Amino acid sequence: MPLPRLITPALAAAALAACATPGTPPPARTATIQRTAYGVPHIQAPDLETLAYAFAWTQADDNACQTAQQLVTVRGERSRWFGPANGLFGLRTLPNETIDFFVAAQMDDAALARAWAGASADTQALGRGFVAGYNRWLADNAARLPAACKDQPWVTPMTEADYRRLNELTMVQAGIALFADAVLAARPPAPAAAAALPVDLADAAAAMREIGATDPPIGSNAWAFGKDVTANGSGMLLGNPHFPWVGVNRFWQSHLTVPGRFDVMGAGIGSSPLVQIGFNRDVAWSHTVSTGKRFTLHELKLAAGDPTSYLVDGQREKMSARTLKIRVRNADGSVSEKTQTLWSTRWGPLLVMPRAGLNWSAASAYAIKDVNTLNTRSADTWLGFAAAKNVGGIAAAMRNLGIPWVNTIAADRDGHAMYADVSAVPDVDAALLERCAPGKPAAALFAGAGIVVLDGSRSGCDWHHDAASPVPGLTPITRMPVIVRDDWVQNSNDSYVWSNPAQQVEGIGPMVGDAVIRRQRTRAGLAEIPALVGRGKVTLESIQQTLFANRSVMAGAVMPDLLAACANPPGPETRDGCAALKQWDGTANLDARAEPLFTEFWRSAQAIPNVHRLRFDPAHPAETPSGLKMDDPAVAAKVWEALAGAVAKVRGAGFALDAPLWAVQVTPSPGGPIAIHGGDEHLGVLNKISALASNGIGAQGVVTDHGTSYVQTVTFDDRGPVAQALLTYGQSPDPASPHAFDQMRLFSRKLWPTLPFHADDVERERVGPVVTLTRE
Repeated sequence: MPLPRLITPALAAAALAACATPGTPPPARTATIQRTAYGVPHIQAPDLETLAYAFAWTQADDNACQTAQQLVTVRGERSRWFGPANGLFGLRTLPNETIDFFVAAQMDDAALARAWAGASADTQALGRGFVAGYNRWLADNAARLPAACKDQPWVTPMTEADYRRLNELTMVQAGIALFADAVLAARPPAPAAAAALPVDLADAAAAMREIGATDPPIGSNAWAFGKDVTANGSGMLLGNPHFPWVGVNRFWQSHLTVPGRFDVMGAGIGSSPLVQIGFNRDVAWSHTVSTGKRFTLHELKLAAGDPTSYLVDGQREKMSARTLKIRVRNADGSVSEKTQTLWSTRWGPLLVMPRAGLNWSAASAYAIKDVNTLNTRSADTWLGFAAAKNVGGIAAAMRNLGIPWVNTIAADRDGHAMYADVSAVPDVDAALLERCAPGKPAAALFAGAGIVVLDGSRSGCDWHHDAASPVPGLTPITRMPVIVRDDWVQNSNDSYVWSNPAQQVEGIGPMVGDAVIRRQRTRAGLAEIPALVGRGKVTLESIQQTLFANRSVMAGAVMPDLLAACANPPGPETRDGCAALKQWDGTANLDARAEPLFTEFWRSAQAIPNVHRLRFDPAHPAETPSGLKMDDPAVAAKVWEALAGAVAKVRGAGFALDAPLWAVQVTPSPGGPIAIHGGDEHLGVLNKISALASNGIGAQGVVTDHGTSYVQTVTFDDRGPVAQALLTYGQSPDPASPHAFDQMRLFSRKLWPTLPFHADDVERERVGPVVTLTRE
């Protein structure tokens, strides 16, 4: 249910450069900042550079330590300051030395500077302003840094080179950054090295899933409804990204206005001074991680007797070798230097990943080419979104192919709903895949593990250069799926094929997606949306209620057969498990008893070969696969084994088998644990909630750190947007901040704050004084 607008206690005012009478237009290079409930800032500035300056200054007030630590990461200095521990790197956790060496390899400052020199004037202005604004905040607040970084020598001003590196990591974190350790593992083979072993495709697929190269841990739901099905005849949007609750991929809310250019509100990740998911007066949009490929591997044919040379069109080319250097803190506190060699080719750096059969032998090796390396276009895309008047304007803004790795779902005031996967995808069609197939083991990786490998011994096996594409080698918008309807579209991280089953899209290449449903949330959407529309005209409240109903697809799919088999369980553990599961209502609501037991059961049982009685049927995507094949003794034995294992795991963690979700799934906070509703990916609960760092229930229950993050519902009236939204973890990662957990408590209670967008609403609901900040 929507929450009435509230006013929280005023924040302490920081030292300011200038003061102005509220309501008077700010002078040149001066921004005004107003905060409303939950610390949401409303920033107005006369130009982009001043806007970014004020954005960075304000964001640092909530996130200074997070940004400072991310700067250590992109400078390749984690080992120097934090020692040999593990650190968060994009979407993975890796040893600090691995992170530092990969940063030294990928962050070529000269190449980044050249790319940014060719970026738009707007992009460059945003970068200059952000750097200056962050540094201004550090200078203003040196004495009041949060405990996490107070008095730390690694908190230093940002440079423009740092900002370019921050952007680069955001761009490549769904591509080459996933292979950081594999790139650093590439070393020339010994003279007598054996040839590559046959590939175990199941193990290769598991290896790719584990690093997030396929089936990534981040995801999202987004629904857009058109005038044919909405109560007000205008478009309606649900945006529900599932992102980490810690690190640089946390969202931060803001409302940004440059008079005469745009007025936009929503949230973004990282250090980009833009709204990436949000709305303006006429259109709202969200993003979901797409199925498009972000890289290709290239199988090299090595020169006889020289494993550091390779052949292209029969001609020998020497690999480049670059010495990487990092500084490492030793156990005694001293700092020493370590080096490593990076080997690269025309196709990109080499990598070695034995589980996927990607080895460097005397005869062959593998290189990786990332589509988002040096992508400086994304800021222009989101600036285009901010100024768009309808879904057509959103589509036009994507023509530059700046969106790195997500779909876009949008709805406008005229009642149009749009799905588009116009993201950065290598221009590799089915014909090129067939013509440029590598050796059989590597070719099998595409179908078996979702990894594209091309023949690197032929120059003609490079990505196509279509004159229609603004970026050579990328698939142009004319061959990407863009769907506009007046009923509904959706995406939950499966491909464009399932945006609406009534919509057929032709001419899309295999690098964009296929017809396979891999996410149970897609099944949930394909069931819930028609049911929602069938109950009557859609409203924001009905959308919110559907999302937070927390129904589990897999409960309906397998529980009837499991409970039927529970009439004759084979042992005391399964008997007790059956008794508990009879109490489960099939949801991931806080009062759902035995939900944690089913979560543990299905975590294991889903992997049983041929476990389902009915296999997937593309004619019935929401209903299949389903059932349990309990008439097969081998399958039944594995199902009972999974249930007994789940019983032992829940009991071993110290919980009752029928424990309600509120007692198990929590987030610690200074005010006590906060119970979190929602379910893990494998349950098919739309409101995805998980704990990435653990494998299920433990002594502390399930401590959540990932999932539903910035969730918004938006429609339009005569004045403009009508929006309710939640940032589930709050604006600040600092536990001492009043905005660290304030919205999480709302989320726990399923309350949706209404966002003040219009100037008079912001003025009425302002918390604390108007801040003016002049660009120095």
